[in-house]
Amino acid sequence: MISAVLFDFDGVIVDSERIHWAAFNAVLEPHGKTISWTEYTDVFIGFDDRDTFKTAFPDLGKDELATLIAGKAAAFQDLLADGGAAALPGAVDLIKHLSGDVPIAICSGALREDIVPIIEKLGVADAFDTIVTADDTHISKPNPAPYKLAAQNLGITNGIAIEDTPAGIASAKGAGLKVLAVTNSYDRSYLTAADVVVDTLEGLTLEKLNKLF
Repeated sequence: MISAVLFDFDGVIVDSERIHWAAFNAVLEPHGKTISWTEYTDVFIGFDDRDTFKTAFPDLGKDELATLIAGKAAAFQDLLADGGAAALPGAVDLIKHLSGDVPIAICSGALREDIVPIIEKLGVADAFDTIVTADDTHISKPNPAPYKLAAQNLGITNGIAIEDTPAGIASAKGAGLKVLAVTNSYDRSYLTAADVVVDTLEGLTLEKLNKLF
């Protein structure tokens, strides 16, 4: 039986990866750099803001890094206000279905200030037993630290993570979790390290998840 379900956020609950990409470029462009969508998906997707900027600018000082992170967070909020981030198919229904029956969590490389307004708007802010964000760990996925902290907060030693990226899968696996990958951001050929791959979260229930795992 599944003991807990841990959700990634961007690309699993909401369709927000392109908003993050646009926000990074809004901050990077004045510094003479931009990230193509292909480069973002090949290199940066799954990183938190801190590790994205460290990778783009390896020689950044601490104050410069903090300024870029703050600028990107502001740009993200501006873009979010302009168009919003739509829930991905089946995600909100699954969260509401699971909440109260098994412990559930968000484990994300996004900032808490990016996540909370969206889940409040979606009506699921109170559904989660813990939320682990980029504010809570010193290193991002694919390192297992975020999922290890989420599992510790839930008081579990096993469970399943729902992910959409190779970096997220590696992080969850490194924390001893099984992984259900959804093809929202990558096709199946990139997600083979997951235990189960699905094309959508629509129609999933706790009973169906237990059968899959």
